[in-house]
Amino acid sequence: MKALRRLLPYYRPYRAQVAWGLFAVVVSSTLVNGVPTLLRRAIDALGSGADASVVWKLAGAMVALILFNGVFRFWMREILNGVSRRIENDLRDDLFVHLATLDARWYNRTRTGEIMARLTNDLGAVRMAAGPAIMYLTNTVFGGVVALVFMARISGRLTVLALLPMVFLPIVMLKLGRAVHDRFESVQSHFGTLTTLVQENLSGVRIVRAYRQEAAESARFDASSAEYVRRNVQLANLYGIMSPSLTTLAGLGAAAVLGIGGAQVIAGKMSVGAFVAFGLYLSNLTWPLIALGWVTNLFQRGEASMARLNEIFDAQPSVTTPVTPATLPVTTGGRAIEFRNVSFSYTEREVLHDISFTIPAGGTLGVVGATGSGKSALLELMARLYDPTAGTVLMDGVPLPTLSLDTLRAEIGFVPQESLLFSDTIGSNLAYGLRHAHDTPAATTAEQTAWAAAIAQLAETIDGLPSGYQTMLGERGINLSGGQKQRAAMARALARRPSIVVLDDALSAVDTQTEAAILRGLREALSGRTAVIASHRITAIRDASHIIVLDDGRIVERGTHDDLMALQGRYWALLRRQQLEEAVEAA
Repeated sequence: MKALRRLLPYYRPYRAQVAWGLFAVVVSSTLVNGVPTLLRRAIDALGSGADASVVWKLAGAMVALILFNGVFRFWMREILNGVSRRIENDLRDDLFVHLATLDARWYNRTRTGEIMARLTNDLGAVRMAAGPAIMYLTNTVFGGVVALVFMARISGRLTVLALLPMVFLPIVMLKLGRAVHDRFESVQSHFGTLTTLVQENLSGVRIVRAYRQEAAESARFDASSAEYVRRNVQLANLYGIMSPSLTTLAGLGAAAVLGIGGAQVIAGKMSVGAFVAFGLYLSNLTWPLIALGWVTNLFQRGEASMARLNEIFDAQPSVTTPVTPATLPVTTGGRAIEFRNVSFSYTEREVLHDISFTIPAGGTLGVVGATGSGKSALLELMARLYDPTAGTVLMDGVPLPTLSLDTLRAEIGFVPQESLLFSDTIGSNLAYGLRHAHDTPAATTAEQTAWAAAIAQLAETIDGLPSGYQTMLGERGINLSGGQKQRAAMARALARRPSIVVLDDALSAVDTQTEAAILRGLREALSGRTAVIASHRITAIRDASHIIVLDDGRIVERGTHDDLMALQGRYWALLRRQQLEEAVEAA
């Protein structure tokens, strides 16, 4: 149960509730074991011809015990199950917070469906181990001990005979418990695969339909779902073995009691009441033993699931904030960016090699190159989504790794290639970067988002929506076109009025006329701010104060637009090809 030890700190805020809950379990177990004693006295009283009032008093006492037992059993469930739900909530919150700290490298190698499976199915299994399993384990142990004490008081010999078959119980539980752990881990692992398949099909449903792959994807899902069922059936087979095994062991003890105890009653060595009470105590002992198999199952499932959650907790980001972060000089304009001999690789293949350049504060850098040349990697290093494998990136002369991530990213308005929008109003999406500024008046927020929407040529589109800025967007902004989503992402970045604006091919889905209008607005909006614009279109970067041309992760040309045109090299050839393509399209 090593993995479940990580749960211990989560019990600390609820120590008093756990103590009261376990107290209720102990009291309940004691009250249950008081009933057979009263029944024994009642039966023996009937056999000896006692007055009916004695029997009625004993019956009343039994009713009172049963009622009190019901109250305490309600309390134990209410308290301990409630604590397990709170621990589940705390664990979920901590998992989400930790996931927010993990960097892009971790997400690149971890499937979204696998993460979702751990935050749902695995978390539920851990909750069952954190509450119900502990409750029933306490009930099993304490109830069994109390029953044994009462049984031994009636007949030590019968007690030993009843317990003899139970010596095999630890062997059965160890073997089956280990198998349950392994098979449940296999089930949960495949559940992550199944969840990933569903997630990919739902998010990519338009591609599936466009390629008429509904039948093929359904077949894939059927096969994966059948495998999930097969693994669950294997697990269910273990459960099927566990309960009958425990029942058989308990039944052997009951048979011995019936034979030998019955003979003692006939011989007059044991009263009928004592024999009946002993049988009830044996029943009270048998149920906890049978429940022990279920409790073991809960703990094994919780152990397997907690180990999967611990893999998330143990994952550490490679991009972190230093213990004592540096500070940036105060400025109201842009900031200088410098790359010093920077190399970078996502995996073993190097995507950037020995990159060096400087962007002065308030300058504009244009980055152009073919697909796969390293443009996106270059921009991701500026926002420190990754750290370079060699070399240093600096902002105003301060190395990025020495800055806190909050400080660094507050300076940058980043527009990635994929324009992800949230299922919220379009106004909330545009003001997303302003949420941290709680002291910003609502009127100021509205003014900044409206200004940014105008720069991104989105104002007219918003005015045409049913509820304007309060129009709800679908998942990932599905009810906007590709160009509209790109413009919304750009407006979101500009609304923060950052000192550095980074655009990663942010106009690829925008027509040339809208692009020209946006670029005109950007020139005014970015005045005094540092801008980095990566694009496959020369028109998007031709007015940049400095341009670099990337090829296979290396800078092959650099200079202004006029400088590069005079070279008649790769930049010139790329512009000529684009002009030719535009002419063909216009013809």
